[in-house]
Amino acid sequence: MIFANGALLPDSERKAVLKGLEAQLNAVRRFPPLETETVIAAVDALGRRLAAGEFAPLLSRFLPAGVTLDELLPLLRREAIEAKLSAELGPDPFSPRASDKTTAHVLPLGVLFHIAPGNMPGLPVYTALEGLLTGNINLVKLPHGDKGLSLAAFRLLTEQEPRLAPYLYAFDLPSGQRTDMETLAALADGLVAWGGDGAIQAARTLAGPGCKLIEWGHRLSFAYVSGYKDEEAELSALASHVIETGQRLCSSCQVIFLDSEDWEAGAAFCREFLPHLERAAKRPGVGAGAAASLSGHTALLERIVDGRTEGEVLFRGKGCSVILRPDRELELSPMEGNVLVKLLPQRELLSALRRQKGRLQTAGLICAPEQREALAGLLAQAGVTRVTRAGSMSASFPGEAHDGEYPLRRYVRVVDIEK
Repeated sequence: MIFANGALLPDSERKAVLKGLEAQLNAVRRFPPLETETVIAAVDALGRRLAAGEFAPLLSRFLPAGVTLDELLPLLRREAIEAKLSAELGPDPFSPRASDKTTAHVLPLGVLFHIAPGNMPGLPVYTALEGLLTGNINLVKLPHGDKGLSLAAFRLLTEQEPRLAPYLYAFDLPSGQRTDMETLAALADGLVAWGGDGAIQAARTLAGPGCKLIEWGHRLSFAYVSGYKDEEAELSALASHVIETGQRLCSSCQVIFLDSEDWEAGAAFCREFLPHLERAAKRPGVGAGAAASLSGHTALLERIVDGRTEGEVLFRGKGCSVILRPDRELELSPMEGNVLVKLLPQRELLSALRRQKGRLQTAGLICAPEQREALAGLLAQAGVTRVTRAGSMSASFPGEAHDGEYPLRRYVRVVDIEK
């Protein structure tokens, strides 16, 4: 299916839509600029209807079992959207600003081609909303496995506010459809690429010299434990985060680093943390057990075959595991409740984390209150872009940056007009 002109169309219409798309986009460019208030009012109204449960039957058709949009719903409220605009673009960002000789106008980049992520339901819609807030026309390549959620959301949004229809197109398009991908990229002023190294590299080959490449690549996140008080609450919150996210998000904890060089202390931590993981995995609706076991066994077999298990210790639980490894590298875990633990004293923190420069995102910090400011500063110097409590690693906060940048600034341009 595709979404064009406010309507859902069969994929058989794709070639015809693409053929006439440039003319339609140029016609929209002649419209008066899309007003931010139009977008805010529509998103806020739709968000309230979602929060009230009006679309619960629809969501049940498209969302995986046990998955909700709870993290995204607060971001669809007027207050959060206005705070985001103010934080990222300043107050009243689209008003002309005059100097002695020129007037500066903040305008949309133009057409954004979003190669959307599939690691969390709702993100294809969210990236398109960022484009709408900055007045851009949005062409969205839906991820494999979207299962119609984004198409349904775009239809609901344009029914809520028909003036948004000319600014939204979506294509359930396999990445292998190179010709159609190139057609969409050629129409874009900016290519917004989400995904891993392969997806980002492919996007770089699509974006021509006249197209701005805006990359949101995969990131790695971790917890850092340097002495802690109220350990039961802190470790329980971290375990819940690991299980609930399945470690599939860029902000999910992959490795728990301990501020220690004592191997026995590392083993003691693993024995202490495992029951917290098991309790989190047993909670109703989590459904992690089988996936966790399969993921853990598969990762273990791969490491045995590659001869990479020397020195590591596996603490196996019910539906989860903790793996103590002797190296100090930040890496992707086996996921699905199988978390890595490594020793990383503070004096080696910078050198170890800098080996993943450009890939660092969230650090969930567990430490004594008097240490927090200094440790947060050290983690920031290493290159992380978020420091949170361990249980809040994947929480969204109104007005926060994305991977150390404000996205809306990347989706606009400044035009200076001489008086």
